[in-house]
Amino acid sequence: MQLIGMMDSPFVRRVAISMAVYGMPFEHLPLSVFRSFDQFREINPVVKAPTFIDDDGTQLIDSTLILDYLDQCVAPQARLMPQENAMRRRALHLVGFALAACEKTVQTIYERKVRPQEKQHAPWLERLQKQLTAAYDTLESDMASLRADAWLCGDRLMQPDITVAVAWRFTQYILPGEFDASRYPALTALSERAEALPAFLGAPLE
Repeated sequence: MQLIGMMDSPFVRRVAISMAVYGMPFEHLPLSVFRSFDQFREINPVVKAPTFIDDDGTQLIDSTLILDYLDQCVAPQARLMPQENAMRRRALHLVGFALAACEKTVQTIYERKVRPQEKQHAPWLERLQKQLTAAYDTLESDMASLRADAWLCGDRLMQPDITVAVAWRFTQYILPGEFDASRYPALTALSERAEALPAFLGAPLE
């Protein structure tokens, strides 16, 4: 198995961490969609990270689709998405808002650092900021009633924990100072707890 993409992408990182939790060995090819565009294109003409290549050569793209496949490759008790319908619905809710936060963070960075300053659109940036804030406000509210030592969907680390923790760490890293951690104590606590785990340490963001 191969996973292609940089760990500074939250989408690549959530797959790498999940594979470590599953106990699935894989080869990581840290290719950038910018700096390694031509080399990446030789592997996947779409040049999308993450790209996952299974042992039979099948390529999968999009982190959610990759993780959906991998979750079916392990025993039911090892899966990272809940199987019971109500808990699965909660998991999808949390993952969805966390991925939205990732997307809005990426769009903000592209607007600020990729687009020339004279072409940046202030109303668009303001809209992204509102969407990003709303995503984290929703997650914080949903997590506020949990015990400090609780995971989001049960008594063990699962996909919502991985994705929410990865999202929060990514935004804090890439947009430093824009989200006061004291306003988001539940998100901050989950992130710190998760980032201390071996699976997270083995896929460092920096």
